[in-house]
Amino acid sequence: METIIISDTQNLQQAAQILQAGGLVASPTETVYGLCANALNEEAVKNIYKAKGRPSDNPLIVHIADLGMLQPLVTEISPIAETLMKHFWPGPMTLVFKANSLVPKVVTGGLDTVAVRFPSDPTITNLIKTSGLPLAAPSANTSGKPSPTNFARVYEDLNGKIDCIIEGGNSKYGVESTVIDTTGDIATILRPGGITFEMIEEVLGTVMMDPALGHKLKEGEVPKAPGMKYTHYAPNAEVIIVKGETSKVIAKINELTAMHRALGKKVGVMATDETLSYFIADTVLSVGTESDPTTIAAHLFEVLRQYDDAGMDLVYSLAFKTTGIGQAIMNRLEKSAGYHFIEA
Repeated sequence: METIIISDTQNLQQAAQILQAGGLVASPTETVYGLCANALNEEAVKNIYKAKGRPSDNPLIVHIADLGMLQPLVTEISPIAETLMKHFWPGPMTLVFKANSLVPKVVTGGLDTVAVRFPSDPTITNLIKTSGLPLAAPSANTSGKPSPTNFARVYEDLNGKIDCIIEGGNSKYGVESTVIDTTGDIATILRPGGITFEMIEEVLGTVMMDPALGHKLKEGEVPKAPGMKYTHYAPNAEVIIVKGETSKVIAKINELTAMHRALGKKVGVMATDETLSYFIADTVLSVGTESDPTTIAAHLFEVLRQYDDAGMDLVYSLAFKTTGIGQAIMNRLEKSAGYHFIEA
């Protein structure tokens, strides 16, 4: 398959026609790049799973560009959902509703609920409007790898596997949307993201974290949202998170790095601007500054991919604070490490 590259995002007619014909188009969004198909075309959605190598019980998010597109997809909109929509749409927030029968089961991962997002990025919203379609769109990468936050990584993973890639800039947030279940009496966060727990709590008063967060789902457990069940965001290198007081973490990582390098392993370290100079390894990269965690979120996936570029066997990372967007950062980092921690 020859993949068409569209760099003029002002003219999305060609990409829209590909979607209308049942094809696949990768587009920038404010979170990460998404791999789009007509959400109401079962065959087109199946081709998303094929292109990504994604397990079919992992639900997809349907993207809309105005509130009128929501009604046909869902059976009801709760007061909780209405409040969240009013405050955070358009933006990096996905809401889970009871699904209308119009939505194919291949989109919902076999569940009776559907996840819907109204993005704020102008490219994908214009693509939705031009095509006239709600778009199912997981991250535009090979399943399991770090999500792509720039055109080059989408091209690296999907060139020749999909019909079209729209070339855009770097994603603003760098982590996928916050997913919130609005079908119960209390809003429940299924995946943390750019809309933080604190922001949601301020608006609703009460919000819960899903108990499944923070550990791997067991065999037979059904994921309620994308990314809950499978190892995600992982480079080829083994990732290990080291927790503890900063000075002890630095000493522990340097000790472990020296040991593995003596055995012939190539070792990377994920540091911050503040700690970069303290590490000795084959590849030491800063993911951002601790004084502004949004920089860490924005660079996390790209830095994980850079360890593969450098051929690392092992990557040690600091643990980050879990307040605000730090919750989303640690969620993605824990998944990339398969929940492998060391205490310093």
